[in-house]
Amino acid sequence: MAGRQSHLAGDGQKRRAVTPALIASLQNPQLKRLVRLRDRRERLREGVFLIEGARELSRALQAGVPLEQVFICPELHSPEARELPWASLPVSEPATELSRAAFEKVSGREGPDGVLAVARSEPRPLPEPLGSTAVLVLDGLEKPGNVGALLRTADGAGAHATLLVGDGLDLGNPNLIRASQGSVFTQPTAALSQADALNWLRERGFTLLACTPHAAQNYWDAPLSGRVALLLGTEHAGLSAFWQEAADLHLSIPMLGQADSLNVATAGALVLYEALRQRAGRQPLE
Repeated sequence: MAGRQSHLAGDGQKRRAVTPALIASLQNPQLKRLVRLRDRRERLREGVFLIEGARELSRALQAGVPLEQVFICPELHSPEARELPWASLPVSEPATELSRAAFEKVSGREGPDGVLAVARSEPRPLPEPLGSTAVLVLDGLEKPGNVGALLRTADGAGAHATLLVGDGLDLGNPNLIRASQGSVFTQPTAALSQADALNWLRERGFTLLACTPHAAQNYWDAPLSGRVALLLGTEHAGLSAFWQEAADLHLSIPMLGQADSLNVATAGALVLYEALRQRAGRQPLE
């Protein structure tokens, strides 16, 4: 079946794209590699990561993420997957078609939509801030679901960038990419040491605001309309002593029930959108 043709939609129109032979064998070397790339050590060794899902791949394309190879299963395609520009992907070879069983073997999702790409890991420089803006600093966060959700919120709230501090975080984790719905590609993001992150913020005039449950000042009373860096730590340990000492101001989210803390993604969303409200000059709804 080598060289057979597959009708794939792209840019809202039917396009005709030639694909290689259908891969159906579950012992195929390419499939085995894709399974290995679920492991962080293998991704780091090869300098690549996986992008699964039509929405995630679409946002990676918009951000200019360099792709190495694309795999598809048209039988599983969602309407969003069928709209991807398959005939003009920035890869040297056409998308490789997998059987349903083969795709489900390499997929990390329930109900996959038949879209998977291998992308190259390349550092992206942080853009220089202009005017009043917010930067999110995540100190020691490792859970991919929380980090992905925070990147999605930072993107939605118009944050300038997200700085990731700590050794355990893996930006190529498929669960992080999924939780962010591709915002990991659209939100300027950098993994930095504590010292480098602090220097970057101080050199650009950011006020450092530590989010901690023990602070006396509520977050909605804090001045968030300027150039601010919002510091968030892990739920079990909170912010490290390094950031507690570096902070210019400490602020908290009121807790009126028995629970003594919020999920870090929820806390980040509250503070990010309060910063957006203050920058927009709006008043809270009555």
